Amino acid sequence: MNYIGSKLSLLEFIEEVIIKEVEQKDNLILCDIFSGTGVVGKYFKEKGYSVISNDIQYFSYVLAKAMIENNGEIKFEDLKKINIDDPFIYLNNIKGRKGFIYKNYCLEGTKNNEFQRLYFTDYNAKKIDAIRLKIKKWRKDGLINEKEYFYLIASLVEASDKIANTASVYEAFLKDIKKTAQKELEMKPLELNIQNNDCFYFATNEDADGLIEHISGDILYLDPPYNSRKYDTNYHILETIALYDSPKIKGKTGIRVEETKKSKFCIKKEAPKALESIIKKAKFKYILLSYNDEGIIPIETIKEIFSKYGEYTCYEKKHKRFKADNSRNYLKDYTIEYIHCLKKINKLVI
Repeated sequence: MNYIGSKLSLLEFIEEVIIKEVEQKDNLILCDIFSGTGVVGKYFKEKGYSVISNDIQYFSYVLAKAMIENNGEIKFEDLKKINIDDPFIYLNNIKGRKGFIYKNYCLEGTKNNEFQRLYFTDYNAKKIDAIRLKIKKWRKDGLINEKEYFYLIASLVEASDKIANTASVYEAFLKDIKKTAQKELEMKPLELNIQNNDCFYFATNEDADGLIEHISGDILYLDPPYNSRKYDTNYHILETIALYDSPKIKGKTGIRVEETKKSKFCIKKEAPKALESIIKKAKFKYILLSYNDEGIIPIETIKEIFSKYGEYTCYEKKHKRFKADNSRNYLKDYTIEYIHCLKKINKLVI
Protein backbone atom coordinates (compact mmCIF):
# COMPACT_ATOMS: atom_id res chain seq x y z
CA MET A 1 0.00 0.00 0.00
CA ASN A 2 1.27 3.47 -0.89
CA TYR A 3 1.39 5.40 2.36
CA ILE A 4 2.76 8.85 3.20
CA GLY A 5 5.81 8.54 5.39
CA SER A 6 6.00 4.75 5.16
CA LYS A 7 9.17 3.43 6.77
CA LEU A 8 9.35 0.32 4.59
CA SER A 9 12.63 1.37 3.01
CA LEU A 10 14.07 2.52 6.36
CA LEU A 11 13.46 -0.60 8.45
CA GLU A 12 17.08 -1.72 8.46
CA PHE A 13 18.19 1.80 9.42
CA ILE A 14 15.76 1.78 12.35
CA GLU A 15 17.04 -1.63 13.44
CA GLU A 16 20.67 -0.48 13.21
CA VAL A 17 19.90 2.44 15.51
CA ILE A 18 18.10 0.20 18.01
CA ILE A 19 21.05 -2.22 18.09
CA LYS A 20 23.42 0.69 18.78
CA GLU A 21 21.29 2.46 21.37
CA VAL A 22 19.30 -0.23 23.19
CA GLU A 23 20.68 -2.71 25.67
CA GLN A 24 19.86 -6.04 24.03
CA LYS A 25 17.90 -8.75 25.83
CA ASP A 26 15.32 -11.40 25.01
CA ASN A 27 11.74 -10.33 24.35
CA LEU A 28 12.19 -6.58 24.12
CA ILE A 29 8.84 -4.78 24.11
CA LEU A 30 8.45 -2.25 21.30
CA CYS A 31 5.48 0.08 20.93
CA ASP A 32 4.81 1.57 17.49
CA ILE A 33 2.35 4.22 18.62
CA PHE A 34 1.69 5.81 15.18
CA SER A 35 1.64 2.54 13.25
CA GLY A 36 0.10 3.50 9.88
CA THR A 37 0.20 0.37 7.72
CA GLY A 38 2.10 -1.49 10.45
CA VAL A 39 5.35 -2.14 8.58
CA VAL A 40 7.53 -1.33 11.61
CA GLY A 41 5.54 -3.58 13.94
CA LYS A 42 5.55 -6.45 11.44
CA TYR A 43 9.30 -6.14 10.95
CA PHE A 44 10.14 -6.25 14.65
CA LYS A 45 7.64 -9.03 15.27
CA GLU A 46 9.71 -11.12 12.86
CA LYS A 47 12.85 -10.07 14.76
CA GLY A 48 11.58 -11.53 18.03
CA TYR A 49 10.17 -8.44 19.75
CA SER A 50 6.88 -8.18 21.59
CA VAL A 51 4.88 -5.50 19.79
CA ILE A 52 2.20 -3.00 20.76
CA SER A 53 0.79 -1.45 17.59
CA ASN A 54 -1.45 1.62 17.79
CA ASP A 55 -3.04 4.10 15.45
CA ILE A 56 -6.02 6.42 15.75
CA GLN A 57 -7.12 5.53 12.21
CA TYR A 58 -9.42 2.50 12.26
CA PHE A 59 -8.19 1.04 8.97
CA SER A 60 -4.65 1.05 10.39
CA TYR A 61 -5.96 -0.75 13.47
CA VAL A 62 -7.62 -3.34 11.20
CA LEU A 63 -4.30 -4.00 9.44
CA ALA A 64 -2.53 -4.39 12.78
CA LYS A 65 -5.22 -6.72 14.16
CA ALA A 66 -4.85 -8.93 11.12
CA MET A 67 -1.09 -8.94 10.63
CA ILE A 68 0.48 -8.14 14.01
CA GLU A 69 -1.89 -9.11 16.82
CA ASN A 70 -2.94 -12.27 15.03
CA ASN A 71 -0.36 -15.00 15.56
CA GLY A 72 -2.14 -18.10 14.38
CA GLU A 73 -3.59 -19.76 11.32
CA ILE A 74 -6.91 -18.47 9.97
CA LYS A 75 -9.07 -21.56 9.37
CA PHE A 76 -12.67 -20.37 8.67
CA GLU A 77 -14.06 -23.59 10.17
CA ASP A 78 -17.64 -22.33 10.51
CA LEU A 79 -17.79 -21.16 6.90
CA LYS A 80 -16.73 -24.64 5.82
CA LYS A 81 -19.79 -26.01 7.62
CA ILE A 82 -21.98 -24.13 5.13
CA ASN A 83 -19.86 -25.34 2.18
CA ILE A 84 -17.70 -22.22 1.79
CA ASP A 85 -14.27 -23.86 1.70
CA ASP A 86 -12.46 -20.73 0.48
CA PRO A 87 -14.02 -17.38 1.44
CA PHE A 88 -11.72 -15.54 -0.95
CA ILE A 89 -13.02 -17.46 -3.97
CA TYR A 90 -16.56 -16.93 -2.71
CA LEU A 91 -16.13 -13.18 -2.18
CA ASN A 92 -14.30 -12.60 -5.45
CA ASN A 93 -17.26 -14.14 -7.29
CA ILE A 94 -19.98 -12.36 -5.33
CA LYS A 95 -22.48 -10.20 -7.23
CA GLY A 96 -21.99 -6.46 -6.75
CA ARG A 97 -24.38 -4.34 -4.70
CA LYS A 98 -25.25 -0.66 -4.80
CA GLY A 99 -24.14 0.31 -1.31
CA PHE A 100 -22.41 3.30 0.30
CA ILE A 101 -19.21 3.15 -1.77
CA TYR A 102 -21.16 2.87 -5.04
CA LYS A 103 -23.53 5.72 -4.12
CA ASN A 104 -20.73 8.09 -3.15
CA TYR A 105 -17.44 7.22 -4.86
CA CYS A 106 -18.04 6.07 -8.44
CA LEU A 107 -19.32 7.93 -11.52
CA GLU A 108 -22.59 6.10 -12.05
CA GLY A 109 -23.50 6.19 -8.36
CA THR A 110 -22.93 9.94 -8.07
CA LYS A 111 -24.35 11.06 -11.43
CA ASN A 112 -27.34 12.74 -9.76
CA ASN A 113 -25.40 14.07 -6.77
CA GLU A 114 -24.03 17.57 -6.25
CA PHE A 115 -20.53 16.20 -6.83
CA GLN A 116 -19.56 13.44 -9.27
CA ARG A 117 -16.70 11.29 -8.02
CA LEU A 118 -14.43 8.79 -9.74
CA TYR A 119 -12.52 6.97 -7.03
CA PHE A 120 -13.52 3.54 -8.36
CA THR A 121 -15.08 2.07 -11.47
CA ASP A 122 -18.78 1.33 -11.10
CA TYR A 123 -18.04 -2.39 -11.08
CA ASN A 124 -15.40 -2.19 -8.36
CA ALA A 125 -17.47 0.13 -6.16
CA LYS A 126 -20.37 -2.35 -6.22
CA LYS A 127 -17.97 -5.21 -5.55
CA ILE A 128 -16.48 -3.47 -2.51
CA ASP A 129 -19.99 -2.90 -1.13
CA ALA A 130 -21.05 -6.49 -1.70
CA ILE A 131 -17.95 -7.96 -0.08
CA ARG A 132 -18.02 -5.61 2.91
CA LEU A 133 -21.73 -6.30 3.53
CA LYS A 134 -21.16 -10.05 3.31
CA ILE A 135 -18.27 -9.91 5.81
CA LYS A 136 -20.47 -7.88 8.14
CA LYS A 137 -23.30 -10.45 7.86
CA TRP A 138 -20.98 -13.41 8.43
CA ARG A 139 -19.76 -11.77 11.64
CA LYS A 140 -23.30 -10.96 12.80
CA ASP A 141 -24.41 -14.55 12.10
CA GLY A 142 -21.45 -16.00 14.01
CA LEU A 143 -19.93 -17.63 10.95
CA ILE A 144 -16.55 -15.93 11.41
CA ASN A 145 -14.71 -15.09 14.62
CA GLU A 146 -12.96 -11.83 15.46
CA LYS A 147 -9.62 -12.86 13.97
CA GLU A 148 -11.26 -14.00 10.73
CA TYR A 149 -13.35 -10.83 10.58
CA PHE A 150 -10.36 -8.48 10.82
CA TYR A 151 -8.34 -10.65 8.45
CA LEU A 152 -11.03 -10.39 5.77
CA ILE A 153 -11.52 -6.64 6.23
CA ALA A 154 -7.75 -6.06 6.07
CA SER A 155 -7.62 -8.07 2.85
CA LEU A 156 -10.47 -5.97 1.40
CA VAL A 157 -8.76 -2.70 2.38
CA GLU A 158 -5.54 -3.82 0.68
CA ALA A 159 -7.42 -4.99 -2.43
CA SER A 160 -9.46 -1.77 -2.65
CA ASP A 161 -6.35 0.39 -2.43
CA LYS A 162 -4.81 -1.44 -5.38
CA ILE A 163 -7.67 -0.50 -7.74
CA ALA A 164 -8.38 3.01 -6.45
CA ASN A 165 -8.30 5.78 -9.06
CA THR A 166 -6.00 8.08 -7.12
CA ALA A 167 -2.41 9.32 -7.11
CA SER A 168 -1.69 7.26 -3.98
CA VAL A 169 -3.78 9.30 -1.51
CA TYR A 170 -7.53 9.93 -1.34
CA GLU A 171 -7.70 13.69 -0.91
CA ALA A 172 -8.40 13.75 -4.67
CA PHE A 173 -9.34 11.37 -7.49
CA LEU A 174 -8.05 11.34 -11.06
CA LYS A 175 -10.14 12.73 -13.92
CA ASP A 176 -9.68 9.60 -16.03
CA ILE A 177 -9.53 5.97 -14.94
CA LYS A 178 -5.88 4.89 -14.77
CA LYS A 179 -4.83 1.41 -15.88
CA THR A 180 -4.54 -0.14 -12.43
CA ALA A 181 -7.99 1.20 -11.50
CA GLN A 182 -9.49 -0.46 -14.58
CA LYS A 183 -8.64 -3.92 -13.21
CA GLU A 184 -11.31 -5.86 -11.37
CA LEU A 185 -10.96 -5.97 -7.60
CA GLU A 186 -9.45 -9.23 -6.39
CA MET A 187 -9.11 -10.10 -2.72
CA LYS A 188 -6.06 -12.17 -1.88
CA PRO A 189 -5.15 -13.79 1.45
CA LEU A 190 -2.62 -11.67 3.32
CA GLU A 191 0.61 -13.44 4.20
CA LEU A 192 0.52 -14.37 7.88
CA ASN A 193 3.39 -13.62 10.23
CA ILE A 194 3.27 -16.42 12.81
CA GLN A 195 5.98 -16.55 15.49
CA ASN A 196 6.62 -19.47 17.83
CA ASN A 197 7.97 -17.74 20.92
CA ASP A 198 6.89 -16.22 24.24
CA CYS A 199 6.31 -12.73 22.84
CA PHE A 200 2.98 -10.93 22.88
CA TYR A 201 1.31 -8.83 20.19
CA PHE A 202 -1.39 -6.26 20.80
CA ALA A 203 -3.19 -3.81 18.49
CA THR A 204 -5.03 -0.73 19.74
CA ASN A 205 -7.05 2.11 18.20
CA GLU A 206 -6.39 5.03 20.55
CA ASP A 207 -5.13 8.59 20.62
CA ALA A 208 -1.39 8.31 21.31
CA ASP A 209 -1.36 10.92 24.08
CA GLY A 210 -4.04 9.04 26.00
CA LEU A 211 -2.69 5.56 25.39
CA ILE A 212 0.83 6.41 26.55
CA GLU A 213 -0.44 6.79 30.13
CA HIS A 214 -1.54 3.15 30.26
CA ILE A 215 1.30 1.21 28.63
CA SER A 216 4.96 0.51 29.31
CA GLY A 217 7.83 -1.31 27.70
CA ASP A 218 11.41 -1.03 26.48
CA ILE A 219 11.27 0.92 23.19
CA LEU A 220 8.76 3.58 22.20
CA TYR A 221 8.93 4.24 18.47
CA LEU A 222 7.37 7.51 17.30
CA ASP A 223 6.53 8.19 13.67
CA PRO A 224 3.96 11.01 13.90
CA PRO A 225 2.73 13.23 11.07
CA TYR A 226 5.46 15.72 10.24
CA ASN A 227 3.56 18.34 8.24
CA SER A 228 0.06 19.76 7.76
CA ARG A 229 -1.20 16.86 5.61
CA LYS A 230 -3.88 15.08 7.59
CA TYR A 231 -4.08 11.30 7.44
CA ASP A 232 -7.82 11.23 8.12
CA THR A 233 -8.33 13.12 4.85
CA ASN A 234 -5.65 11.32 2.85
CA TYR A 235 -7.11 7.89 3.61
CA HIS A 236 -10.77 8.67 4.30
CA ILE A 237 -12.20 6.06 1.93
CA LEU A 238 -10.10 3.25 3.39
CA GLU A 239 -11.39 4.34 6.78
CA THR A 240 -14.97 4.12 5.52
CA ILE A 241 -14.44 0.69 3.95
CA ALA A 242 -12.95 -0.59 7.21
CA LEU A 243 -15.71 0.86 9.40
CA TYR A 244 -18.55 0.69 6.86
CA ASP A 245 -20.50 3.11 9.03
CA SER A 246 -22.23 5.20 6.33
CA PRO A 247 -20.74 8.46 7.65
CA LYS A 248 -21.73 12.00 6.82
CA ILE A 249 -19.46 13.20 4.02
CA LYS A 250 -18.80 16.55 2.40
CA GLY A 251 -17.27 18.33 -0.54
CA LYS A 252 -15.98 17.34 -3.93
CA THR A 253 -13.94 14.46 -2.54
CA GLY A 254 -16.55 13.14 -0.10
CA ILE A 255 -14.34 13.26 2.99
CA ARG A 256 -15.74 12.08 6.31
CA VAL A 257 -17.22 14.76 8.56
CA GLU A 258 -15.34 14.18 11.81
CA GLU A 259 -13.04 16.28 13.91
CA THR A 260 -11.85 13.77 16.52
CA LYS A 261 -8.89 12.47 14.50
CA LYS A 262 -7.15 15.75 13.73
CA SER A 263 -3.57 15.35 14.95
CA LYS A 264 -1.85 18.12 16.87
CA PHE A 265 1.33 17.01 15.12
CA CYS A 266 -0.07 18.59 11.94
CA ILE A 267 -0.28 22.04 13.57
CA LYS A 268 2.99 23.96 13.81
CA LYS A 269 2.18 25.66 17.13
CA GLU A 270 0.84 22.48 18.73
CA ALA A 271 3.31 19.86 17.49
CA PRO A 272 6.19 20.54 19.95
CA LYS A 273 3.82 20.44 22.92
CA ALA A 274 2.23 17.22 21.62
CA LEU A 275 5.67 15.62 21.30
CA GLU A 276 6.81 16.66 24.77
CA SER A 277 3.57 15.43 26.32
CA ILE A 278 4.21 11.92 25.03
CA ILE A 279 7.90 12.00 25.98
CA LYS A 280 7.10 13.17 29.51
CA LYS A 281 4.42 10.51 30.11
CA ALA A 282 6.23 7.60 28.46
CA LYS A 283 7.13 4.67 30.72
CA PHE A 284 9.75 3.41 28.28
CA LYS A 285 13.50 3.44 28.77
CA TYR A 286 14.27 4.16 25.10
CA ILE A 287 12.39 6.52 22.81
CA LEU A 288 13.04 6.83 19.08
CA LEU A 289 11.49 9.51 16.89
CA SER A 290 11.53 9.28 13.09
CA TYR A 291 11.32 12.76 11.60
CA ASN A 292 12.75 14.31 8.45
CA ASP A 293 14.28 17.66 7.57
CA GLU A 294 10.97 18.97 6.21
CA GLY A 295 9.09 18.43 9.46
CA ILE A 296 7.31 21.35 11.13
CA ILE A 297 9.19 20.83 14.41
CA PRO A 298 12.75 22.20 14.04
CA ILE A 299 15.55 19.77 14.82
CA GLU A 300 16.84 22.15 17.51
CA THR A 301 13.47 22.01 19.26
CA ILE A 302 13.43 18.22 19.18
CA LYS A 303 16.92 18.11 20.66
CA GLU A 304 15.89 20.54 23.38
CA ILE A 305 12.81 18.49 24.31
CA PHE A 306 14.62 15.16 24.32
CA SER A 307 17.57 16.46 26.31
CA LYS A 308 15.27 17.46 29.18
CA TYR A 309 14.48 13.82 29.88
CA GLY A 310 17.77 11.97 29.49
CA GLU A 311 20.63 11.19 27.10
CA TYR A 312 20.04 12.39 23.54
CA THR A 313 21.62 11.17 20.30
CA CYS A 314 20.64 11.57 16.65
CA TYR A 315 21.22 9.55 13.47
CA GLU A 316 20.50 10.58 9.90
CA LYS A 317 20.07 8.97 6.50
CA LYS A 318 19.39 10.28 3.00
CA HIS A 319 15.99 9.03 1.90
CA LYS A 320 14.06 9.19 -1.39
CA ARG A 321 11.03 11.36 -0.77
CA PHE A 322 7.41 10.30 -1.05
CA LYS A 323 5.71 11.67 -4.18
CA ALA A 324 1.93 11.48 -4.39
CA ASP A 325 2.20 11.89 -8.17
CA ASN A 326 4.77 12.82 -10.83
CA SER A 327 3.05 16.00 -12.01
CA ARG A 328 3.96 18.14 -9.01
CA ASN A 329 7.13 20.20 -8.78
CA TYR A 330 9.31 19.12 -5.89
CA LEU A 331 12.29 21.10 -4.64
CA LYS A 332 14.40 17.98 -4.31
CA ASP A 333 14.20 14.22 -4.78
CA TYR A 334 15.51 13.34 -1.33
CA THR A 335 14.97 14.23 2.29
CA ILE A 336 17.17 13.64 5.31
CA GLU A 337 15.51 11.16 7.65
CA TYR A 338 16.49 11.63 11.28
CA ILE A 339 16.07 9.18 14.12
CA HIS A 340 16.19 11.12 17.38
CA CYS A 341 17.03 8.85 20.32
CA LEU A 342 16.42 9.27 24.01
CA LYS A 343 17.63 7.08 26.83
CA LYS A 344 15.14 8.26 29.40
CA ILE A 345 16.41 9.08 32.87
CA ASN A 346 14.00 9.83 35.69
CA LYS A 347 14.83 13.32 36.80
CA LEU A 348 13.09 16.52 37.75
CA VAL A 349 12.17 18.55 34.67
CA ILE A 350 11.73 22.27 35.31
